[in-house]
Amino acid sequence: MKYTVYSLFPQLLKPWTEEALLGRAVREGHISFDLRDLRDHASGKHRNVDDTPYGGGAGMVIRVDIAAKALDEVLASEPPPDEIILLSPAGEPLSQALVEELAKKKHLCLLAGRYEGFDARVESLVTREISIGDYVLMGGEIAVLTIIEATARLLPGVLGDVDSHLQDSFSTGLLDYPEYTRPAEFRGLGIPEVLSSGHHANIAHWRRQQALKRTFERRPDLLKNAKLSDEDRAFLATLDSQAETKQREK
Repeated sequence: MKYTVYSLFPQLLKPWTEEALLGRAVREGHISFDLRDLRDHASGKHRNVDDTPYGGGAGMVIRVDIAAKALDEVLASEPPPDEIILLSPAGEPLSQALVEELAKKKHLCLLAGRYEGFDARVESLVTREISIGDYVLMGGEIAVLTIIEATARLLPGVLGDVDSHLQDSFSTGLLDYPEYTRPAEFRGLGIPEVLSSGHHANIAHWRRQQALKRTFERRPDLLKNAKLSDEDRAFLATLDSQAETKQREK
């Protein structure tokens, strides 16, 4: 996977791409980064990339001609990007399903804005817009890093254990089950007995039910799209019945 990123502050991204798992993945040749400065496509002494908005209003807007020059540059590269993604609060919500779709690409170009964002005509130059949540940041760099981290970890060789992401929260449509490690006792808190039983089938069954229970309690909205067995539905019905009983007893 190749990631090309356009930003007004590419130096903010550089350390993130050189350390930890991303840095190792780069050194081992699994992924590569091309961090580019939007100001390289501006002219004049101050290399201004923004201007005041038509119609008035607070803040500055990144010019469409600057963005177009940058994207013309990346489209001429080899290989050209499979997707040109504008990070925007108005974009489609980032989900695990979308992450898995993007992780199948060979080259992603990510466009990080600042100030009041990009001229609206930039939307016609990209293949999609993505939002990482219903809030506004000071810039798009954190959103870019979110997409990079989420997609890169699905690529072969990036994680130490090739199967470690398969049971992650949202990968199965559910929240992940709780994990425990040493010490077995800590401040009066122990670990579930089944986890030290050595019985793999029982452990798998417990983990599935815990994933269902966590999702039921914390993100019930996910259950409507999750792949559930008859046994799963029966367990959820039990949880629902128990919740109703507790509610009546209050």
